[in-house]
Amino acid sequence: MKLSATIITFNEERNIRRCIESLLKVADEIIVLDSNSTDKTEAICNEYPIVQFQKRAWEGYSASKNHLNSLAKYDYILSLDADEALDNELEASILEVKKVDSPQLYSLNRMTNYCGKWIKHSGWYPDVKTRIFPKEGSYWDGEFVHEELVFPKELKLFQLKGHLSHYSYYDYKDHRSRADKYSALTAMKMHKKGKRASALKPYFSGLARFFGMYVIKLGFFDGWSGFKIAQISAQSNVFKYQELRRLNKLK
Repeated sequence: MKLSATIITFNEERNIRRCIESLLKVADEIIVLDSNSTDKTEAICNEYPIVQFQKRAWEGYSASKNHLNSLAKYDYILSLDADEALDNELEASILEVKKVDSPQLYSLNRMTNYCGKWIKHSGWYPDVKTRIFPKEGSYWDGEFVHEELVFPKELKLFQLKGHLSHYSYYDYKDHRSRADKYSALTAMKMHKKGKRASALKPYFSGLARFFGMYVIKLGFFDGWSGFKIAQISAQSNVFKYQELRRLNKLK
């Protein structure tokens, strides 16, 4: 099996080198689709002959990833985000999969590094993602955020050993900013579907999110990082429903 690795980028100079280098032993081609970065992302990508660097105006997660799929030369695709990287065990697992005569569908267990700490609870781990799939019959679905992979149902799904290392947030401000961004996109998606929220919904939802992540999902075992993950997630949940109410009032 030959493998096309695909990555979307925008101002990822902090992460992209690590991502590319983790793919060098497993990928037969690496395609980066960049939405007009203004940092050193392009220059770093161009250091690697295996990388095909393409520019395209941002059209959303699903549209961008589907365009990447169309650019792939090989029958199987490994989809990564720029802030992800294969660990050594996962690299070895993928190399074994490439020897299989009839490859199927493969999921990777993602572990997140949050402000320098690996998170083992808080609802963030285990975090299993289907990331190796056939080009034929597979596509990404989702208009605003949280794109989902749709794939041929007859395929069997296997989870590979090792971890997909996810270097998510380098500081709490970055976490809050991106969490609010995703919450705003989710509110747009909910609004389009006709969802509504009561005046108290933002606050009840925020409390439930904090309790669920910090207590039920054992976030307290992640120490201060677990507290901040639950706190910021709760704050962004409040923002999501406040934004939904704002959008509904515009109708």
